Amino acid sequence: MTLNELGPRICIMGPSNSGKSTLASVIAQTRGLDAIYLDQLYHLPYTNWVPRPADEFTALHDAAITGSHWVIEGNYSRLLPARLARATGFILLDVPTMVSLYRYLRRCWIEHDRKGALEGGLDSVKWSVIHHITAATRTNRSRYQHIFSEIALPKVRLNSSKSVADFYRLNNLSRWP
Repeated sequence: MTLNELGPRICIMGPSNSGKSTLASVIAQTRGLDAIYLDQLYHLPYTNWVPRPADEFTALHDAAITGSHWVIEGNYSRLLPARLARATGFILLDVPTMVSLYRYLRRCWIEHDRKGALEGGLDSVKWSVIHHITAATRTNRSRYQHIFSEIALPKVRLNSSKSVADFYRLNNLSRWP
C-alpha cells in the first residue's frame, strides 16, 4: 500500500512507543500534510502529562480533523469514529512489544527533541509506562486488530520492524529528514 493510496487524511494508530509520531512526522514532511499529535492535544503543555479537561480535548481534536490534508497519530478510541469519518486512509503500527520497549527507553535517555513530544514535558523512565508497554498492550493489540478488521478505508498494518522499513522504502520516506 502506498501513501498515494491512503489519500490526504491519514490516521495512524498503534501501541505506545510503536513509532506513530515518527511516522506521522515523516509523512507530513514528505507529503506536505499537517501533522497532528493527539498526545499534545490531550495533555497540558509544561506538565508531567496532565490531561486536559475532556471537553477541551474533544474541541481541539474536532477542530484538528476539519482540515483537508493531515496525518494524525494517536489512539484515544473514544474519538476514533470522528477521525475515521474524515480519514481517507489508515495505518496500524503493530510492532512487537520489545521494539516498543526499546523505543521508549531510547526516547527517555537519548531522543530529547522528538516530534510529537509534549511541549515543555520531559520523557523519563516510569515503571507505570514500562508495565503498560509490557502488559496492558496485549489487550490493546487485540482491540486494535479488531478495529483494523472493521475499517473500510484503504489501510495497511505494519507488524514488524521489517514491514515498517519496507513501508518507508516503498514510499521513499526517510526517518531522518
